[in-house]
Amino acid sequence: MNNYGLDIWSNNNFLIENGQIKLNYKSMPALLSIIEEIRTNDVKGPILLRFPHLIKKQITTLYSYFDKAIRYNNYQGNFHAVFPLKVNQYPHAVKAIAEQGREFGYGLEAGSKAELILAMSQTTHGAPITVNGFKDKEMMTLGFIAAQSGHNITLTIEGLGELETIIEVANECNLKVPNIGIRVRLHSAGTGIWAKSGGMDAKFGLTSTEIIEAITLLRNENMLDNFTMIHFHIGSQMEDIAPLKRALREAGNIYAELKKMGANSLNSINIGGGLAVEYDQHTHSKSRNYSVDEFSSSVVFLIGEIMNAKNVSHPDIYTESGRFIVASHAVLITPVLELFTQDYQERLLNFKVVNPPLLEELKYLSKNLNNKNSIEYLHDALDHMESLLTLFDLGYIDLQDRSNAEILVHSIIKKALYLTNAYSTNEFVQLQVRLQERYLINASIFQSLPDYWGLDQHFPVMPLHHLDVVPLRAASLWDITCDSDGEIGFNPEKPLYLHDVNLDEEDYFLGFFNVGAYQETLGMNHNLFTHPNEYTVNIDDTSYNIINEVESKNILDILDSIGYNKSDILNKLKHDLKISDFITEKEKNDTLAKLETFVEQNGYLRTTN
Repeated sequence: MNNYGLDIWSNNNFLIENGQIKLNYKSMPALLSIIEEIRTNDVKGPILLRFPHLIKKQITTLYSYFDKAIRYNNYQGNFHAVFPLKVNQYPHAVKAIAEQGREFGYGLEAGSKAELILAMSQTTHGAPITVNGFKDKEMMTLGFIAAQSGHNITLTIEGLGELETIIEVANECNLKVPNIGIRVRLHSAGTGIWAKSGGMDAKFGLTSTEIIEAITLLRNENMLDNFTMIHFHIGSQMEDIAPLKRALREAGNIYAELKKMGANSLNSINIGGGLAVEYDQHTHSKSRNYSVDEFSSSVVFLIGEIMNAKNVSHPDIYTESGRFIVASHAVLITPVLELFTQDYQERLLNFKVVNPPLLEELKYLSKNLNNKNSIEYLHDALDHMESLLTLFDLGYIDLQDRSNAEILVHSIIKKALYLTNAYSTNEFVQLQVRLQERYLINASIFQSLPDYWGLDQHFPVMPLHHLDVVPLRAASLWDITCDSDGEIGFNPEKPLYLHDVNLDEEDYFLGFFNVGAYQETLGMNHNLFTHPNEYTVNIDDTSYNIINEVESKNILDILDSIGYNKSDILNKLKHDLKISDFITEKEKNDTLAKLETFVEQNGYLRTTN
């Protein structure tokens, strides 16, 4: 994994050149250059970078492949797509989606009242809005208001009770009735973590019997002409395309049967989301077994085949694949604050005039280690360390002797690993696991990578620099929360190797990629760490432009957001200082100035990084 799996997960969005990772677009800036420019303004802690051109690339890819499949299969319907706001509701993400998708008529999907208001305010007229999830009368009424305002909106009912509510609202007001969709509960289910979104035990959707009842109810209320769409969803991040094909056959036949039952205005099948993103860095554990080309071709061909067999006109096809659109556009970058084995630096050796014989032997091994003897000397060093630890437990050597032994053995292991890096024996792999380095990152996994903590979702991670040097340190990543779960442990099945760096002499930055979907909206303020500083980066042919800075909440604002009165807190802190008897007035004023500075900063650590 010398290139950190860049050829697997990056979709050709990034490349390595001169030891740095760069954007593979126009002027090709290095991520390190962007970060260093931002940090000249005294920005500390993690930084989230947005790249709108990657949103445009994904939208273009989705539409172009479906358009290609439609032409190739002589399909008579059209393709449409909407972005589910639950995937990322942050303003500069949504604005980029709306702007980059305008020429395609790319729409939005809402699953709550707040999301529906957002969709109504951000969607270009004519672009579709779909509304999924459980809805009350107020939410239904908002849908009517959207239709009256000229939006192309479809309210998807999740149960017969919701259809009855739509009818109730229609009878009570003179507003335009929106399009009505029915979410069908398919027998077919998906695979993976999110498979429960489909199947007969799914949370949403109507059974065959309920669909027939819905059609009867619509016909009796003279609203069958408002029924325009059926919808299904078998799960996010579909790993395998076979379940989708089964679901398409089932949904396609339901659609055709409904047309034959007199649903003449029915003209669309919404296949939901699920188009997977490649998160993994290792070939043996790729996230999906299909391409976007195969995905689009399968959808168009199968629906067309069913409609041709049933002599039904081809419906328009809708997708809601939000993860595919935005995952790649955001990169989380965090400095490394500390390497925990830096305590083993040789400068800390402190030998006595007379040292234990085994310690003298370790000194000899360390000094004379070379290519020919590295494996033998490594074995000797490990054996000596076990003996020295036993001697310490029995009281025959002291703590300084033990410290010297640990430093020497650590040095021997590092030298041996470098000298034997071409070998891949199980022994060396196990040794790296045993002696893995802990890298302390200035970030919160709970805030910025909650799917890792909650679902064990892997995200590509790599250094921004030193990429022309082979990384040999098996790495665990520790965040700065006061929680033992704030760790990305070393996994021998999916190993992460990083560099040995001296943080006293240079900064070392890690980038976490494909974090643009769900991570921001699911991020929690555990330990009261808040959203990182955020920047949008526009890249042109000669340079780049950093815009849309969104600063992290400061400490007082964080406390205020969870219900505390920030004025009361600050006043109490000031009062306690003023009545203190332990410092002079000048010291009080100086301390107060420091306090006011601290509470106006975010909660991330402000070391040299």
